Amino acid sequence: MEATATNPGPSHPPATLSLWEHLSFSGAHKLCGVLLLIFGLRGLFHLARAFGTLEWLINFKRRKRFHRALARVLGTLPPVAERMRLTRDFFMQSRCDKVFYLIVVRLDRHQAASLLSVPRLDLIDDALSRGNGVYVAMSHHGPHHVLAILMALKGYRIVTVRDRNESGLRRYMHDRFDRRYPDIAKLRVLFSDSYPRDIYRCFGEGYLVGSAMDVRRPRQPHQKTEPLTMFGEEQVFLSGPFRVALRCGASVLQGFVVPERNFRYRLDIVETLADSARASSANEKEFVAAALQKYAKNVESAVRATLCLMTRV
Repeated sequence: MEATATNPGPSHPPATLSLWEHLSFSGAHKLCGVLLLIFGLRGLFHLARAFGTLEWLINFKRRKRFHRALARVLGTLPPVAERMRLTRDFFMQSRCDKVFYLIVVRLDRHQAASLLSVPRLDLIDDALSRGNGVYVAMSHHGPHHVLAILMALKGYRIVTVRDRNESGLRRYMHDRFDRRYPDIAKLRVLFSDSYPRDIYRCFGEGYLVGSAMDVRRPRQPHQKTEPLTMFGEEQVFLSGPFRVALRCGASVLQGFVVPERNFRYRLDIVETLADSARASSANEKEFVAAALQKYAKNVESAVRATLCLMTRV
């Protein structure tokens, strides 16, 4: 799909950064750019893994938080050797994702786009061809911020729904992205506590909308949620974007972004959770509840298969 240059409304929250944030992000962006020129993409990947290993050695507090997350997901802590391996993998992958995010706009557009593979891309394209947009149900697992940029570079019009307290680094890099690629559709970011009219508009204009549904708590009383059990704990899942997608005639897919070696990434579309044709003949409440049960089961399987990708630590 070719991107268009038109973009309805603001593409993302204003990049209001403190002076310190701007200086530190700019410095990290330039440093990673220099290292990219010296070592190349593969060399920078291995250097990032080395930085991650160093962080693993000295960041005791974050190690403990990851161990608690492991125990919550697995029900018990794994043996020491396995726990050390998983924790080191977590630190290395986190560092690689941050380094790649800082240098992706320094790459040639086509080179950057080629770093993302989507094995079941036909599911997305077929759903988008209906003209009603697509909702990709994500979870707090894997680097979604990297995925959004790479999908935009592939020519897809992307909308992400995020918390209003978005990190300064993401706002900084979104601004860099917009200035680096003014000729393609900008990344749009909607706040998770906003009313759904903007999401309705995006589906109507054929956008690919993505957000994580496994929230800790709803941000506003008007947000629709469903209680489900995952990892032995009752949690709430946002159902509002899901319901909006169905009412707009958009298909709902579930996806996970999986990092690979040398800054390559893969978007796995694991299932079509719902489409408007099936939803129209069913009771909405029961249909949404059943689809979210499948969503939660898929999240459990994916998290346990790739423990180092947990972002809620």
